[in-house]
Amino acid sequence: MLQGKKILLGVSGSIAAYKSAILVRLLVKAGAEVKVVMTPDAANFITPLTLSTLSKNEVGTAISEGSSWSNHVMMGRWADVMLVAPASANTIAKMANGLCDNLLLAVYLSATCPVFFAPAMDEDMWHHPATKANVTKLLGYGHRQLPVNKGELASGLFGEGRMSEPENIVAFLEEHFAGTVATGSDLPAAVDGDDDEDDDTPGDTGERDEIAEMAYNQAVELKSLAGQTVLVSAGPTVEQIDPVRFISNHSTGKMGIAIANALENVGASVILVLGPTHLKVSNPFVKVIPVRSADEMLQQCLNFFPKANIAIMSAAVADYRPAKVASDKIKKDEEVLTLKLEKTTDILKTLGSKKRDDQLLIGFALETNNEKEFALKKLKTKNLDMVVLNSLRDAGAGFGHDTNKVLLLDKYGGEQEYPLKSKQEVAKDIVQAIIGLQNA
Repeated sequence: MLQGKKILLGVSGSIAAYKSAILVRLLVKAGAEVKVVMTPDAANFITPLTLSTLSKNEVGTAISEGSSWSNHVMMGRWADVMLVAPASANTIAKMANGLCDNLLLAVYLSATCPVFFAPAMDEDMWHHPATKANVTKLLGYGHRQLPVNKGELASGLFGEGRMSEPENIVAFLEEHFAGTVATGSDLPAAVDGDDDEDDDTPGDTGERDEIAEMAYNQAVELKSLAGQTVLVSAGPTVEQIDPVRFISNHSTGKMGIAIANALENVGASVILVLGPTHLKVSNPFVKVIPVRSADEMLQQCLNFFPKANIAIMSAAVADYRPAKVASDKIKKDEEVLTLKLEKTTDILKTLGSKKRDDQLLIGFALETNNEKEFALKKLKTKNLDMVVLNSLRDAGAGFGHDTNKVLLLDKYGGEQEYPLKSKQEVAKDIVQAIIGLQNA
C-alpha cells in the first residue's frame, strides 16, 4: 500500500525521536519515498545524518543555512502525507496556534496534504488541559492523531504519553492509503440514469452509489467524526449449557468490523465490543474489547456508553440463555433433554433508556417477516435514532455473507434503501447516514 507514496516526516524534540530511525527504515522498506524535516531540538536526540542515510534524502533542519534556502512551500506540496512523529507538546501547541519559528512548522503550514501526528510526552503534559485543547484544535483542522501508548516514560513514571510504535504507525498509513478511493474530481461527471434531461434527481443505482461514495470520501477528507468516540458491538454471543455445549447463532461480526473500520477512517475513536469470532480486526487503531456472553457484552457496553457520542449495536445478542448452567458435561442418559431458558437483558433497550440528548443510538434489525413493521417498532420502543434493517429473505444478506442489503430508517421518518453491496460499502453508507443524523 505504501509503494511509491511520498511521506514527509516531521521529527520534533522528544526522547522518542530515536524511534524515527526505525520508522524511516520501515517506510522505505515498504516502498515509500521519505523526506525528513527536523526541529533544532530534535537534532539533540538523533542526528540528521542518521535519518538522511536511512531515507536516502537530505534532511531539512533550518529554513536557511548561509546562502541556501529550504523551499518549505514545495516540500509541503510534495507529500501525499505529512506525519509528525514524535510530536512533542511544544510542537503540537505551535501547530495548533499557527506559530512558525522553525522549518518543520513552516513546512506544516505549507502542507496541502493530510496531516497526521503521533504525540510523545510525559503523562502530566499529555493530560494537561492546554495540551488537550491544542489536540482538539488539530483534530478540528481535520488532522489525525495516532493513539498514545501507555508504558514507562522518560521521567521514570508509568502512564500515558508514549509515542505509537513505528510498526503501528506504518500499519496506520497502510490503512489510510487502502481506504483512499477516487475523489469527486476523479469520478465521471455524470451517469445517465434516464432519458429526462431536466430531472436533477439521481437516476439509476450506479449514480446513487457514486454520490454516496463521493459523500463518504468527503467525510474521510474532512475527518467528519474527529474527536468523537463511537461504541460498536459486533458478532454473536455464546451462552453456556455445560462446559462443552452452548447456545449461539451464525453471526461472524463482519458487518460490525466493517463499520468500525469505516468509522476510524472518518476520524472517530472506535471501541469495538466483539463477541466470539474467527475474524481478526486488522486496524490497530480500533480498540477491541473481546466478550463471550450476552451479560459480558452488556457490562462492557454499559461501561463505555457514557463516554460515547455515538453507539452502533450491530451484535447478534442471544435473546435467551439456559436458566441453569451444568457444572459438568451433561450425559445423554435420557431420550429427551429439556432446557429451561430465561431472557437475557435487552442491551439496546437498556442503552436507549440511558441515552442522553447529545448521543446517537443506532440498532440493527434482522427479520424474516413483516420486516419494516418490526424495525419501526424497535426504533420507537428502544429509543433509537436509526435502525438498520436487513432481511434473511434477501439473497446474499445477513449472517456469514460478504455482502448485505439494508434499509435505513430514522426517527425523523426518513428511509433509504440500498442494493446488495459488500459489507465494506454498506458500512460507508451507514456511517454517512449517521453523519447526516448528527447534522439534522
